[in-house]
Amino acid sequence: MMRSLFAAVSGLRNHQTRMDVIGNNIANVNTIGYKANRVTFEESLSQLVQSASRPPGGPSGGVGGTNPIQIGLGMSISSIDQIFTQGNLEATGINTDLAIQGNSFFVVSDGGQNLFTRAGNFQVDSGGRLTLATNGYVVQGRSATNGVLSQTIGDIRLPFGQKAPAQATANATIAGNLDASAPIGEIRQTSIVIHDEQGGEHDMTIEFTKTAANTWDYVATVSDATVSGGDTGTLTFNGDGSLAGPALTSLSFTPTGFAAAQTVDVSFGTVGDIDGISQFASPTTVLVRDQDGFPMGDLIDFGIDPTGTVQGSFTNGETLILGQIALADFNNPEGVVRLTDNMFTSSANSGDAVLGFIGEGSQSFITAGALEMSNVDLAQEFTNMITTQRGFQSNARVITTSDEMLQELVNLRR
Repeated sequence: MMRSLFAAVSGLRNHQTRMDVIGNNIANVNTIGYKANRVTFEESLSQLVQSASRPPGGPSGGVGGTNPIQIGLGMSISSIDQIFTQGNLEATGINTDLAIQGNSFFVVSDGGQNLFTRAGNFQVDSGGRLTLATNGYVVQGRSATNGVLSQTIGDIRLPFGQKAPAQATANATIAGNLDASAPIGEIRQTSIVIHDEQGGEHDMTIEFTKTAANTWDYVATVSDATVSGGDTGTLTFNGDGSLAGPALTSLSFTPTGFAAAQTVDVSFGTVGDIDGISQFASPTTVLVRDQDGFPMGDLIDFGIDPTGTVQGSFTNGETLILGQIALADFNNPEGVVRLTDNMFTSSANSGDAVLGFIGEGSQSFITAGALEMSNVDLAQEFTNMITTQRGFQSNARVITTSDEMLQELVNLRR
């Protein structure tokens, strides 16, 4: 009779543990990046009352064997599992809020060690570092210099006030039409702003003069600069209006001031094609379509793409890579150890964290402007709560009944 008491006590104790886990799941139903737990039970001990016996006459004998007789002595907790299913994403519109879709973790540092989290509510501190809003731990990744990523993992910094260096114009493209019906001596011109290596702006003007049928002379000038070559030449066209040559000219000039001499390859198009300058009996529309130089710019904003790459927008219209966020993967993510502040650390059964980047080992990807919500299923938790409560009540009733039976046994002496 005492066995039923001890079995019921184990049931009470372990159903209480299960209720504790359910309560914690429900308490964290709105915790960012929270992963639910579940409790599984197992039978603990069994007392062997009688062993199994073989048939006395062998397989062809008269009577058969008997099975063992055992009495269970209660139950215990088999495991408390972490459920790493994907949580729903909630859009926030804040570009430093990040959500992982996949099994990876963000990597953050407290200055002494790396820890891991699924919570992506990040912010930028006064030093320009991307940090976890909960505790200030710094997000880890690789930084970039002039748009080129390093291979060293460290603190992610987004230094507002960072500058994008100027780039000297090296190429310019001219396109459009020169009027084939224009009289000899007709002059047309086009201009565009180009840049030297210090970001200085110069007006490049190209003047076209019709000198004969299908022939135009050109003269290029650059403001605040001394032109030393490639500024003059003759364009010829085929009878079908396509360019006969040349395809380009290399315009050499030296800006006034401290910028170095430079050369701009001015493209007129493909010989035998009309993808650049053409000559048809239509109004003149020739213009400099584009050039690849730009002045120095200041960082004004940044965004994070699905690969975790941080791209900065600068006042000169350019976009440069500022860094890339690192992710950690485990052979057994359910084996990590929970810490406070939504943190995890590795354990003996999770394996060491493998740090990597999206597209370079990690199969997850990042959604910016969103957070991963808790994966707690309230319907399941309330169902578990009911079954746990009934299990607790049933074990309590076993204790009550066993007590009444013991009372009857004690009263036999009367």
